[in-house]
Amino acid sequence: MVIEVLYIPGCCNHRATLERVRHALGSAELDDPISEISVRDEDTAHALQFPGSPTVRVNGVDVDSVASRSVGLACRLYADGSGLPSEQAILRAICAARNDERGHGATFTS
Repeated sequence: MVIEVLYIPGCCNHRATLERVRHALGSAELDDPISEISVRDEDTAHALQFPGSPTVRVNGVDVDSVASRSVGLACRLYADGSGLPSEQAILRAICAARNDERGHGATFTS
């Protein structure tokens, strides 16, 4: 499983997002590595289709199903109005990816 946390340098929500990802992994009894990707310029933001900092992707899929359509170097707001993806959304994405890798449909519900 590929877990990525994309962020702009100095993002105040970067560390808290990493903690949420780690906690979600622990809840799923997984210890997959987390790749941290620093997005430092507009060209990189556009190449990565980066909707803002922080962004969490599991196997290339954004954990926020209502991802922003804008791309660029900016802070990101999530559906609940905060600057952090919910741990529940992260856990759903992790469980879905794990089930897909096993050849099953996602079974986690909130």
